Amino acid sequence: MTEARPDAAASASLWERDAEIAAITQAIDELRVDKASPGSVLVFSGEAGIGKTAVLTEARRIAEERGCTAWYARGGETVTSVPFNVVRQLLQPALLGLLEGETRDYLGDWYDIAGPALGLAEPGETPADPQHVCDGIVAAVNRLARRTWPLVLLIDDAHWADQETLHWLSELTGRLTDMCVLVVVARRPGEATGERARYLQSVAAEAGPVTRISALTPEAAAGLTRTTVGEHADDAFCREVWAVTGGNPYLTVELLAKVKDSQLDPVEDSAAKLRALNSTARGDGLVARLEKLGVEATRFAWAAAILHTGITVDIVARLASLSRDTAKECADLLTQARILTEPDPANRQVDDGDLEFVHPLIATAVYDSIPPGVRTAFHGVAATVVTESGRGPAAASRHLIEVHPDGEADLVEQLRAAATEHLAVGAPDAARRCLERALKEPPLPDVRARVLYELGCATLLTSPATTVDYLRSALAEPGLDSAERVDAVFRLSQALLHNDQLEEAVRTVDAEAARLEPGPARMRLQAAHYMWEVIHADVELSPTHSQELAALAATCTGKDNSERALLILRGFDAVARGENAEEAVEFCDRALVNGRLAPGLGWTDSEWGIELLLMLAIAYAYADRLDRAESLYTEALRTYESAGWTGGHLALAHTYVGHGHRMRGRLKDAEESLRKSLAFAERVGRGLPVHWGATCHLVDTLLARGHVQEAWKVAEEQGFAPPYPSTIVVPDPRSVRGRLLLAVGRTKDGINELEAAEKAAAARGHQNTVVAPWGGDLARALANEDPRRAAELAMSVRRRAERLGTDTAIGEALRVEAYLATGKRAAALYAKAVTYLAASPSAFEHAAARVEYGIAIRSTSELNRGLTLAASCGADGLVRQAREALARIG
Repeated sequence: MTEARPDAAASASLWERDAEIAAITQAIDELRVDKASPGSVLVFSGEAGIGKTAVLTEARRIAEERGCTAWYARGGETVTSVPFNVVRQLLQPALLGLLEGETRDYLGDWYDIAGPALGLAEPGETPADPQHVCDGIVAAVNRLARRTWPLVLLIDDAHWADQETLHWLSELTGRLTDMCVLVVVARRPGEATGERARYLQSVAAEAGPVTRISALTPEAAAGLTRTTVGEHADDAFCREVWAVTGGNPYLTVELLAKVKDSQLDPVEDSAAKLRALNSTARGDGLVARLEKLGVEATRFAWAAAILHTGITVDIVARLASLSRDTAKECADLLTQARILTEPDPANRQVDDGDLEFVHPLIATAVYDSIPPGVRTAFHGVAATVVTESGRGPAAASRHLIEVHPDGEADLVEQLRAAATEHLAVGAPDAARRCLERALKEPPLPDVRARVLYELGCATLLTSPATTVDYLRSALAEPGLDSAERVDAVFRLSQALLHNDQLEEAVRTVDAEAARLEPGPARMRLQAAHYMWEVIHADVELSPTHSQELAALAATCTGKDNSERALLILRGFDAVARGENAEEAVEFCDRALVNGRLAPGLGWTDSEWGIELLLMLAIAYAYADRLDRAESLYTEALRTYESAGWTGGHLALAHTYVGHGHRMRGRLKDAEESLRKSLAFAERVGRGLPVHWGATCHLVDTLLARGHVQEAWKVAEEQGFAPPYPSTIVVPDPRSVRGRLLLAVGRTKDGINELEAAEKAAAARGHQNTVVAPWGGDLARALANEDPRRAAELAMSVRRRAERLGTDTAIGEALRVEAYLATGKRAAALYAKAVTYLAASPSAFEHAAARVEYGIAIRSTSELNRGLTLAASCGADGLVRQAREALARIG
């Protein structure tokens, strides 16, 4: 047993920890097998003082003894608001050892994204996407792991880690199967709340069973007691040590130290005094013990608790208004009293300073004991010290937030500057806290509206409902210039849309547009009106929607981005409604500048968002200008990958690159891209539009390949079933699900789903038979049950396809008619379908038409041509159909 260790008092927390140490040793040995070994995560949970830090320290010793690189970091109760605090502790030491050029080369494309968050590079001028930053730091660990294999990451007091670190940790532990990294986490149960608790639960889920560290047994407490105070300690005394400490290792060590200090005889007659001694280890008893050391020592301890990290005699002397000599005496007193100590060399951090609290329990008790007014004053001085050290307003912000509001304009500006820095490194929650505190100061009247506006911008991604309140307040007060006001209205409408308040979003932009003179600003808000209506799939568009949009777009020449946005919206609306494709393409072309996206309308520009550009690409795709659509799709993917953007943006890019492959008939390539997309989309969150899009396209592609059971499996796993998302997804998910149900033999359910798709398309005025292909599938499904209705549907599909005028739409409509026909008429219709589809970009549909034509006229040459095309597409089901037909013909 581990209680036989030589320095028993120092390693008390390792008594009875054989199982924990064995698990750590096994995980380290598995990591060391080779560089292809999958990573893993261990989570140890236990109350304060139970020995979590000792277990992590032992893990570090074992790792280094076995040739591993081990890095350690810890959370802190008073610094949970400092973004990236813990992950910086973890990674900075390794990266700071490199020259700036080496760090840049090492991190590559991730340098400008992850560098600022890790404190290695200056932040940019614009807000960073938190997900991109998180993924950048994950990528940094992956590269570090390859350079420093085997790598062990130790995170102590994770319940006090900042939210940004826990977001990263959650992402990292979810990807350890692809990284040779061992992560060991220690935390208290029940301490974290909100998002931090959710991230910790995610980490625990990756670890499997969380190891709960138990208190010492009476036998272990007795062994520790006799090792510390002497073998003559009797059974009754040892039993009382265990009883008053509850077997808590930290409390046991502290109590036994006091037994030695007081020269208490460890016998039954002394046992009654143990409870009084134990009370001085924490809470009020600790505070009373501190006060006995004197006023100056108490102020020193208070100042140290305010700082939490980087505790030095010089800094504390300044903070506590003590001379250096007095401060040095106080430090010695507090060290002798086991309140402060020198940092453990094994776990020392870059910013540790000369001293640290012996245990977090002591730090908490001291911080909580500071009178509120004194605590506020200390934070104010600490903010000044940090600012004067040149570390910037963001570093000082945790202290600034605690300062008593007093209407100081300078403090407001410091907090605004801190918020800007936080946003630039991808920490919007930290920015929100700074700006909310700035409001309490309060700011001057002419500044208040800007603070509210900045708050609305900071919370847009994390809390749409909060954003709505802040932006409405900003717009209700004077202070915003005209450009800021228009931007605030646009962002307010975005937030309302994300908060499922579409009608209010539209009313908001309409009301502001009515106040403006004709020009780009007004047109931007008018474009927002139509964009939100188009994006929201649940809203039945007014009969005049398209006419009003067409009239507005008719006045646009594409001279600025507001006009270009309207032209894109008009082109998309025309394609979705099945208007003439050539005319729709003209609108889209006029939105480009020399055939390219205009400045300010790029894939990473934030003014308009990604939705508008996707509408442009989709309009081209369904107007049979697939070359232009694919150019936009691949540009999006290249842009996001080179910029290091992941999450939803990269998921959408892979989705639509896959869409381009699917429409070209490159089904294997489509499936590969769409599976990548789905992996990214699942990390963003199931049920969101990006997840729906990836799933819908993948199911459609698998059905085209003839992999029906795999398509059904994906649909079941990903929840591809009603209720459908409120945001538009292309192609129409009801149509795709209806086709899936038919393919698996659930004909009645499939018909019902396709009829629901018919109603939904009618409500939106969507007549494009390729965007919403329910008509053709429904006609086929009803061919035997209701041939008359099937024929009417086929005729309707043909009329709408001819109105659109694309080779793909007309060819597909002819295939439907041919399916319902017989004899020479069927053969003639299939022949026409082949002609149209051969001229279209749709290789899979062309292959299907060839095979169907060959079957209709019993032609081995046509079947072989179809078979060759189907094989090149990766359409395994169509290949089987062609071969079976060839076998029947003989």
